[in-house]
Amino acid sequence: MLNCLPEIDGLYPKEAREKTVELLRREKKLLKVEPLEHTVGVCYRCKNLIEPLLAPQWFIRIKPLADPAIAAAKKGRTKFFPARFKKLYLDWLGNIRDWPFSRQIVWGPRIPAWYCLDCHGDIKLAFLDKNGKVALGTYGELKGRYTFAEIENGLQSLAAPAGVDFVIQGGRCPKCGSKHLIQETDTFDTWFLSGQWPLTTLGFNVEHPEKSAEDFRYFYPTSVLDTLWDIIFFWVGRMMMFGLYLAGDVPFRWVHLHARVVDKKGQKMSKSKGNVIDPLVISEKYGADALRMALVFGVAPASDIVVSEEKVRAMRNFANKVWNIGRFTKMSLGQKTKSKGKKMELRPEDRRIIKELGQLVKEVTESLDSFYFSRAAEAIYQFVWHRLADVYIEEIKDRLRGGDPAAQETLLTVTKTCLKLLHPFMPFVTEAVWENLDEEELLITSLWPKS
Repeated sequence: MLNCLPEIDGLYPKEAREKTVELLRREKKLLKVEPLEHTVGVCYRCKNLIEPLLAPQWFIRIKPLADPAIAAAKKGRTKFFPARFKKLYLDWLGNIRDWPFSRQIVWGPRIPAWYCLDCHGDIKLAFLDKNGKVALGTYGELKGRYTFAEIENGLQSLAAPAGVDFVIQGGRCPKCGSKHLIQETDTFDTWFLSGQWPLTTLGFNVEHPEKSAEDFRYFYPTSVLDTLWDIIFFWVGRMMMFGLYLAGDVPFRWVHLHARVVDKKGQKMSKSKGNVIDPLVISEKYGADALRMALVFGVAPASDIVVSEEKVRAMRNFANKVWNIGRFTKMSLGQKTKSKGKKMELRPEDRRIIKELGQLVKEVTESLDSFYFSRAAEAIYQFVWHRLADVYIEEIKDRLRGGDPAAQETLLTVTKTCLKLLHPFMPFVTEAVWENLDEEELLITSLWPKS
């Protein structure tokens, strides 16, 4: 490092500070040592100070990738819901800087770059020798004491000066013919890898796109991406850039930004913060359907929501209501033998509930198609509990006892349609009720109702 004493060159900041104090004391130039309190960054995992450390990084010239991604959003090739997040996306990509995509961590795929150690003896290496002891130094200093195989097998990290030549595959050095090529130890940034998710999961062939998997040819571009708004720049932007660059098309037609779950203090739930509600515990206590419904019901698009145990309990009560409606409907159908030969004649209450059901189907379908999931869930909840259970079933109880076929068929039709509408939100209880109604096909494969 320039302008650095040899005694502290290469030390970590904490060690360098301690060594600096020692050197100043030795030269009798130290006046005093006192603690200073100030704001510093702290790692949320290990709680150590985050220290700035200069090291060569790998960069991508990003503007040529960002410009097509900006144009695609402006032209509507990819749309955003809620629409306000389109501006956030464009602001991020419009002010983007070259991307340092390398990370000095031990997990993740290593960057596919190989250096010739014989051409660049000044590359610094850290490795474990055959005895498991740490060895440090440049290759020029170490090659006389260690074999290349020992260095390669025990390699922990390397530091190559900026501007060093490299090749993108191992083998022989194209300059000197040496086989002493060693791979970069830096790994790819998480977002560099996950940005290729639509391509890799569908079997895209980078070298021969025409030979890509059938899934890629059929499904790409995908229809809808659902994610949280706080990673529009980190993930959505990357997928857009890579999709357009590699495949020549946007990776998805819609980006849906869902709500964010926060704790009672308004903080984002995070395992590292320890402020999460364990979904396994809640599901065991109240059922997975209750938790699913609680995450959708009463939620504005892309807003922050607080999920409390009380809300999950309320949705559990709704699941019980659905179950009881199913049991009552099945019990009422048992009276069908009494209705043989009777003429079907709809009463005003039958026509009214059928008309309201048609309106419900239309409202729920339109809400789902336009990503207003909470609006759809609330409409189903209100209809099932307060129109079907509280009103219509009470109105027809006497008719059901008498085996009225119109009441039986109307109740069965309304119940089955409600199960279909509710199934995306509460799949387990609705499938169980559907099966209890002696339906042969699965609810999940049944046709969506029409208004």
